Amino acid sequence: QKMPPTLPATINIREPRWDQSTFQGRAKHFFMVTDPRNLLLSGATLEEARRVVEDYRAGTVHPGLTEDQLWRAKYIYDSAFHPDTGEKMILVGRMSAQVPMNMTITGCMLTFYRTTPAVLFWQWVNQSFNAIVNYTNRSGDAPITPSQLGTAYVSATTGAVVTALGLKSLTKHLPAIVGRFVPFAAVAAANCINIPLMRQRELKLGIPVTDENANRLGESTAAAQKAIFQVVVSRIGMAVPAMAIPPVIMNMLEKRAFLKRYPYLNAPLQVGLVGLCLVFATPLCCALFPQKSSMPVSSLEPEVQDQIRKKDPWLETVYFNKGL
Repeated sequence: QKMPPTLPATINIREPRWDQSTFQGRAKHFFMVTDPRNLLLSGATLEEARRVVEDYRAGTVHPGLTEDQLWRAKYIYDSAFHPDTGEKMILVGRMSAQVPMNMTITGCMLTFYRTTPAVLFWQWVNQSFNAIVNYTNRSGDAPITPSQLGTAYVSATTGAVVTALGLKSLTKHLPAIVGRFVPFAAVAAANCINIPLMRQRELKLGIPVTDENANRLGESTAAAQKAIFQVVVSRIGMAVPAMAIPPVIMNMLEKRAFLKRYPYLNAPLQVGLVGLCLVFATPLCCALFPQKSSMPVSSLEPEVQDQIRKKDPWLETVYFNKGL
């Protein structure tokens, strides 16, 4: 029996399979990264993917390995292991958990928005989940201390709850449909608080910047600011369809006899609608900016520019992992 040809060791699996300079290429990449089915993979499957990827990067090609199998292993590896530290990420913090976790939490936030205890509880649940996601998908490989983590979590959660309750009190005398959008406004505001706080260490000490060959050149706070801004925009964009479309549909359905007859279907319908929106919104909004973001050397802090000029006087652009 004829053996398949050995795969060349020249495929660059440090980069995504599709062209990341185009939105379409980034969208294809993030549809793979955020695929919820990756959560069902066993520990043995994840370790096997890690072994295939790390061996291939080191120049060892497993016998019989095809290009499709290699890319599949790369995406399994990327879905579970941090790109900078290489450590296995917390299950609920992985991007593949975004759709199932967010559809449940957001669906409940949109369903149970009428009472203050419900607003408090679901905002707390949402910010706790966001804190885990923001920590798990941070950029860089520097550790964050428990006290920094605790301060960021408490501050972000308090900010979200105060925003939600403040907006809820303002909408008491407005039409019911307006009240339905309070959770979205609170989530958008909370993202602006939660993400910078959970990644405050990056803002203070910077994130690694590299040349196009991934050679580390230093740490930059300017790169951290750009990375965090891009993530905040992506996360708010992600929430827009899931928190704007279902309230309009549910408001119409609640006026019909069907939901009045079967009120217990309210929450499952809401969660299902949110899930449908998130399946598309999550990868498409992650794709708004390249994962491997870039900026001109001239936009970095003067001391970092000097550091880079000593290593490579002609370098014009640096790259960094923006996080997710």
